[in-house]
Amino acid sequence: MSKKRSGWFSRIVLAIGLIAFLGFSIAPLLGGVLQANQGNSSPTPTNTPAASNPQEDLQAQERGYKLVLEREPDNRTALRGLIDVRRQLNDIEGTIEPLERLAELNPEESRYWVLLAQTKQYLGDREGAVETYRELITREPGNVQALQGLVTLLLEEDRPEAAIAAIEDTLQLATQADQSEPGSIDVVSTQLLLGQVYAEQQRYEQALNVFDNLSQEHSSDFRPLVGKGLILEETGQLDEAQAVLNSALDLAPAQQKDRIQILIEQIQASQASPAEEETSEETTEE
Repeated sequence: MSKKRSGWFSRIVLAIGLIAFLGFSIAPLLGGVLQANQGNSSPTPTNTPAASNPQEDLQAQERGYKLVLEREPDNRTALRGLIDVRRQLNDIEGTIEPLERLAELNPEESRYWVLLAQTKQYLGDREGAVETYRELITREPGNVQALQGLVTLLLEEDRPEAAIAAIEDTLQLATQADQSEPGSIDVVSTQLLLGQVYAEQQRYEQALNVFDNLSQEHSSDFRPLVGKGLILEETGQLDEAQAVLNSALDLAPAQQKDRIQILIEQIQASQASPAEEETSEETTEE
């Protein structure tokens, strides 16, 4: 995948506000999830000798958590503690086993499953990551984070048709899912993701169809307009792109306006550059 196309995908994800967490470092992700799920009480490893430096202290804590887990294999707080200590020791591979156990013990906590998939991907186990994402999506078809993680991974493996099929499968389930649990699948975000994949693959006509249909069906949503504007810019239709993005700016919530304004200013700068170059050439000729 070229740098330009990868940049395009990242840029559109950032601009239209879908959840984009896959480019982040694994270490802070682990820490954030563990902190968010830390209980009020936690087993403190006992009988650990005083350490002479931070590394030895972490290793002592690791031994303590392992002792707790030998007695209580399903102790969630000890599992989280072990993951956190190994993260600080930069033993990312060592977090896999306790993460897998936490995910099994907390099937309703999708964050553990997403983090497990990301960690496997980070370690180069792409097939394991795909399997974990698919398992979560099977259980929670409306989990946009898992779907985006799977789609991004498939695109990185140069499997765009598999990525599109995964999105279309989710959309096909939406009608059935809404009958039993209304709103369980975010159809708009899923369709936006489909438009992004088409754009990433330079299938611009199909991407524009997705964004245009979304704009017609959800006229108050700014995101399809941003997607369309970026495609128009990418294809050199700068005036049209600026007009569409201005419409998106009017609809966008306050926290998104600055991002859209930056996109508009970038287009304006692109439009100004040729004129400046032409003026410079005329001056040189004189």
